[in-house]
Amino acid sequence: MRRRPALDLVLYLRGKINTGLSRTFNAMRRGPRVTPPPLDEVIQGGRTPLALSRLLEGRSNPERQAALGRYFGEHRIPFALQAFESSHGRSENFSVDVGSGERVLVLIAHHDAVPGSPGANDNAAAVGILLNLLERLSVSPPARVRVRFLFTAEEEWGYLGARHYVREANLAELAGVLSLELCGIGDSVAIWDAAEETPFLGRVRAALEGIGLVRDATYHVVGRIPLFGSDHRAFAPEGVPAYGFTLVPTRHAEALRQFVFSPLRSAFRHLITRPVPFDTYHTARDAGATLEPAALAMALRALEAIIAEVT
Repeated sequence: MRRRPALDLVLYLRGKINTGLSRTFNAMRRGPRVTPPPLDEVIQGGRTPLALSRLLEGRSNPERQAALGRYFGEHRIPFALQAFESSHGRSENFSVDVGSGERVLVLIAHHDAVPGSPGANDNAAAVGILLNLLERLSVSPPARVRVRFLFTAEEEWGYLGARHYVREANLAELAGVLSLELCGIGDSVAIWDAAEETPFLGRVRAALEGIGLVRDATYHVVGRIPLFGSDHRAFAPEGVPAYGFTLVPTRHAEALRQFVFSPLRSAFRHLITRPVPFDTYHTARDAGATLEPAALAMALRALEAIIAEVT
């Protein structure tokens, strides 16, 4: 079992600060109340990424976790369950493998949200994308690589679910990791925390360019982001090529770059005007009405291309 006590402490404190600020901010500035639709209606309803995002949107974290488990059960999707205890109770990571082969491509979407936020773009949209992609890929599974769809708990608490997963995983079999964050708004793909060139990153670039995306225009590769993070950061310290995958609006690209690469500004992110999609990030306004079907479709297309390139 891999242990990094100092890193664990830093990430735990980061998670407490992160969720504490969000809880305070959302209590002060409430958005329109989001009433989740009946779970049966969502599970038996549409299978687009937008429709599937409603599985989680507006529900509490225990409800989101239970809804995902029930979705797999109702649709008879075999999954592996990794349960762990934390200060917040019992949490569960779910994983589903599709395909065959010795190498594994991991696609991650965390199923939790910060207190007081409906959690649509962060991160119900990503869950909806992966559930839709899982179904599509199951029709014709890849023969030379396994795609592992990993749905993690407690990302907002310092990637706690992903770190529990990494401690028990066979990391030697991993070809690469992408964690999906904020994938429901925007018209260009951002691959981030990509500080060094790797064979996996090269395949990601080739896949994006293969579907007509243009570097620094409709897709961007950026280095380590100072304060914002996601579950891929549980894998990267172990030598696994692991990056964030996000959709961003091209018209706000420069404002976003300045925002995420300014640690001081990011530290006071609740006190300033923030560019899209960070204007709703971790707020009570992160509702399904803000999601863009075209962004979800673009993320899906990009991921399908990456899977094809890795195989």
